[in-house]
Amino acid sequence: MQRGELILSGIVVRGKEFDAVEGSIVVEQGIIKELSEQKVAADLEGIIVPAFVNAHTHIGDAVAKEPPALPLEQLVGPGGFKHRILAETPYAQLVTAMQETITDMLATGTQLFADFREGGIRGTNALREALKPGKGGVKPHGKILGRPADSVVKEELEALFALVDGIGMSSVADHDPEDVRTLAAEAKGRGKLFALHAGERTAEDIEGAVELEPNYIVHLVKASSQDFTRMVEKGIAAVVCVRANLVNGLGVPPVKQMLEAGLTVALGTDNVMLNAPDMLTEMEFIAKLFRLDDREVLRMCTLNAAQVLQEAETIGSLEEGKRANLVVISTETANMRHVRDPVKGVVRRATRNDILAVVHDGELYHSIRR
Repeated sequence: MQRGELILSGIVVRGKEFDAVEGSIVVEQGIIKELSEQKVAADLEGIIVPAFVNAHTHIGDAVAKEPPALPLEQLVGPGGFKHRILAETPYAQLVTAMQETITDMLATGTQLFADFREGGIRGTNALREALKPGKGGVKPHGKILGRPADSVVKEELEALFALVDGIGMSSVADHDPEDVRTLAAEAKGRGKLFALHAGERTAEDIEGAVELEPNYIVHLVKASSQDFTRMVEKGIAAVVCVRANLVNGLGVPPVKQMLEAGLTVALGTDNVMLNAPDMLTEMEFIAKLFRLDDREVLRMCTLNAAQVLQEAETIGSLEEGKRANLVVISTETANMRHVRDPVKGVVRRATRNDILAVVHDGELYHSIRR
């Protein structure tokens, strides 16, 4: 099937309100040309939702899956287990592990991910290499949020900014305060993203993070309603990684309070060494744990995440004129047959085995199962 000759039909979860209606989608040249409420003869039929956006990953640590049980600081902190493994791993092996992870993300419906890339220029180049189209020519887009390997050096900074989409830092407590302020100012001055972790192990680094006015803050497990009010005032979004927080024994972020405060909240899967980067799994987990509205959960891993990463004009929802990045969920698998609420079925029940196909920039990519 050539690009630009694709018709999809079934239940379309459309627009910014994520209304589920019977209808069809016509894709031409990688763009949603027409979205109709009439079902027509189609190439594929099922529940059609926007492809997912994973707002926070660390895919380099795919080389160290299921590590030993360690306190968080010893596991992922500066000089900890993960960073030692990354430093010891041959470059080619690191690239291959990233490529395999990216392929797996596409197979589970992710169209865009944002990665906090450790390792300075070496780590950034490894991810850029992994993102090059392979045999199939189809890969998710990746936002690379890099960081200097060590302290800020002007020459390295210039080279780094030429390669990245922004800067992604760990806690302000892990770095020289002046270095972090420099990176924040440089990123903003160059029109690039700036984000960092805060409130993961302690609340003590949240104030310093908010003062830097990043585009978004990741985790916020220990944050309060007052922190959320300040974030809203400063236009700072939140990215939560609930499964990762639980596996690290940190508790869960107060997601309901974030939403009640008016924060834009997106989902991420965090470290690949701890969790598979599968947004269907993340959605089911957060929807059931917090008993959230299912459309809100779907927005958190599509449109909200696209807004956080400054891509919502072209992706994140099914609308005419947007890029044709979407997932077709079968209604004929044993798991999905007899589902009465299609949005709830996708959010709380669907797995990678129910994916009929992924469409990425108009290109049809069938799931590995098929």
